[in-house]
Amino acid sequence: MKLEGIHHISAITGDARGNVEFYAGVLGLRMVKRTVNQDEPNVYHLFYGDEHGSPGMDLTFFEYPGAARGIAGSGMVHRILWRVSSPDALGFWRERLEAVGVSAELTGDSLLFADPEGLGHELVASASPDEPLSAISPEIPPEHALQGFEGVRAYASQPVRSERLLGEALGFARRQGEHWEVRGDRRGSFYAYDPAPPEINRRQGAGTVHHVAFASQPDDLEAWRTRASEAGARPTPVIDRFYFKSVYFLEPSGVLFELATIGPGFAVDEDEKHLGERLSLPPPFEPMREELEAKLEPLPYPPQWRVQQP
Repeated sequence: MKLEGIHHISAITGDARGNVEFYAGVLGLRMVKRTVNQDEPNVYHLFYGDEHGSPGMDLTFFEYPGAARGIAGSGMVHRILWRVSSPDALGFWRERLEAVGVSAELTGDSLLFADPEGLGHELVASASPDEPLSAISPEIPPEHALQGFEGVRAYASQPVRSERLLGEALGFARRQGEHWEVRGDRRGSFYAYDPAPPEINRRQGAGTVHHVAFASQPDDLEAWRTRASEAGARPTPVIDRFYFKSVYFLEPSGVLFELATIGPGFAVDEDEKHLGERLSLPPPFEPMREELEAKLEPLPYPPQWRVQQP
């Protein structure tokens, strides 16, 4: 029984329209699901990924309109790392980001930048054997497109507290220092700690990560829940999110973990050719459609070139 790397990463935005313009426009990701936060259905939950909405390339955002910018601190993921195919891709992205006013720092074999709300990203030229997961954009050459998650970096003041859960219960493999690999039979990624910054002003808000989810085979989810519980975590019951099933718990360093199933996937209620083009609502929320569509701001998606595709 193995976890197949990162399933998705969920963050917070205060500006859904600007979020779409950056992630679908500048970064060239595909919106693979436009839905609502199932715990607070009056706000958007936006999912970006590759052409198929694959686990391993799924960045999601809860929108809280006008939310103040957050500050990452101990017990929070502060950087998302993405794979690209080569050092040439780093140069392409540096030019593209700086052309739209986003500062990007080239540091040898990676590129550091933040989104307009301060969420940290890093692109790395990867030699991973995993299948590249990419979206199509007419503005981004296929050889330079983002190819899925390489990993995440979190702040922790006492990472030793998390060793039992990560290593024994969840099967993460320590590679060096506080760097852990999460690898299954088909995909992998990493989870790493950095020393925690001062606690002052730490707060969740726009531009911060809410949780990181790791990919489970559907038949294994309950067993993973048991393992987490036996290692001292307090997992939720299995929750049906319609597009996948999930278990949530805090790991000892404070980061909110989710274990999410691979499937049924985002095409369960939409044609894959038209993912994210309209508001999708799981069955319990469908009776609220008229009310929700009246409250939620229209978004600049899909782009015209996608509408024209056969």
